[in-house]
Amino acid sequence: MPGAPTTSRSAGAVPVLPERAPGTVVEIWLADAAAEPMRRVPSVEAVTGRGLAGDRYARGGGTWAQYPDLEKQVTLIDRAAVAEVAQEIGAEFSTGDTRRNLVTTGIDLPALVGRWFTVGGVLLFGMKRCPPCTHLERLTGLRLVKAMVHRGGINAAVFAGGRIADGDAVRLVSDAEAAALGAPTGAGRPVPRTV
Repeated sequence: MPGAPTTSRSAGAVPVLPERAPGTVVEIWLADAAAEPMRRVPSVEAVTGRGLAGDRYARGGGTWAQYPDLEKQVTLIDRAAVAEVAQEIGAEFSTGDTRRNLVTTGIDLPALVGRWFTVGGVLLFGMKRCPPCTHLERLTGLRLVKAMVHRGGINAAVFAGGRIADGDAVRLVSDAEAAALGAPTGAGRPVPRTV
């Protein structure tokens, strides 16, 4: 059976779990300032400790800019979750309407909260889930809070910058791999927040 754990026949053998396939970035969205329309771009520079170059939060001007820096650098959402929300509310609702930066497929985003992961060669840490807010409802004119409550994606912080492009892999990495890429360890390791 594909994906099933395997073991050797020796006594006390530890199961060897197959590697998870990475997810993929399928869209990248930025907004120049708070509440301004999102624009789709094919690639963007992720800046360590700031977010995505050209995006409102990296510029210090997003709607939630007063919240902790690590919680608002990059947002990710699953494309299938957006389609489910649109179907549930019975209205046109696109990935750009979510005001999230990176749209992904093939990876369980909530499972990345509290963990290191890469998008292409960029190292991120999952800081918290990104529940919807009434601000998004005001901007879209749609009732979204209930429909998006478990489908709002996640917030992440950039710890090793670089270029992110459509088609880049989203891959969970171990603490050791993250440390090799420059991630803080021990007391300096970020602490996720539960929302």
